[in-house]
Amino acid sequence: MNILITGAKSFVGKRLIELLKKKKSFKIIGCDLIGDKKNKILKIDIRKKNFYKSIKEKVDVIIHLAAISRDKDCEKDLSECYNTNIIGTLNVIKAAEKLSVKKVIFASTEWVYHNPLAANGADENSILNLKKLKSNYAKSKLLGEYFLRDFYDKFNIDISILRFGIIYGERENNWSAVETLFNSIRNNDVIKVGSLKTARKFIHIEDICYGIFKSLRLKKFNIVNLQGKKLITLKEVISSSEKILKKKIKIIEINPQKASIRNIKSKISFKKISFTPKIDLNNGLIKLKKFLNF
Repeated sequence: MNILITGAKSFVGKRLIELLKKKKSFKIIGCDLIGDKKNKILKIDIRKKNFYKSIKEKVDVIIHLAAISRDKDCEKDLSECYNTNIIGTLNVIKAAEKLSVKKVIFASTEWVYHNPLAANGADENSILNLKKLKSNYAKSKLLGEYFLRDFYDKFNIDISILRFGIIYGERENNWSAVETLFNSIRNNDVIKVGSLKTARKFIHIEDICYGIFKSLRLKKFNIVNLQGKKLITLKEVISSSEKILKKKIKIIEINPQKASIRNIKSKISFKKISFTPKIDLNNGLIKLKKFLNF
């Protein structure tokens, strides 16, 4: 199976390629805005309408990861956000048609569930509303989902939309709350948080990549929530970090009553792809500590 991965040099892209290369049945064709001849990553700009003409090999599956994925970056340059996340996705859809691809896997986000919906336990069957989304990043991803759904209805190519949870893991920048808190505890004796009860279903990078791999078997049209197994509060992140770093800190809670909880449910998804996250918070933080070399 020949797999084209857009955004091949991204955090998820690099780790996914490492995983898939261990499987003998896959040939990886990586592409990114930044090429890498050493690692055989093609320099391709998905914002260009006919980028598919640069793909000279047969492609069975496209895993579309390329995106402006930080909300701050999207707000800073809305034109770049929508040009990459929407026009780029439309161009990927066109590439899938022109290259006679059998399946497209699209990296979406849990942020397509607006906050009240997420707080009340959103799942794959929840009805989404573009107007209720405040984040332009979330809007761009939901629009991408709409285009892919329309593409499936017209061309009947297998489509899997994967709504990623909050990813954490071994990286040097663009940290989630998990890495940020862990590093803050390492370097400070006092830290500030909004509410210790704020919670997310954080998921480790290894589990995200394994979930993508498991989704390769899906047929027809699917929506998959790739989240951690359970809600993890900031208090739990801090407590686990203190134990691993063997350090006790002072915590200043600024808004203890204003907890932000996003309880995205994944039971249907986990069963659909026969998947369960394996890396718990403690083991994930131990991996992070080793990576940061302290």
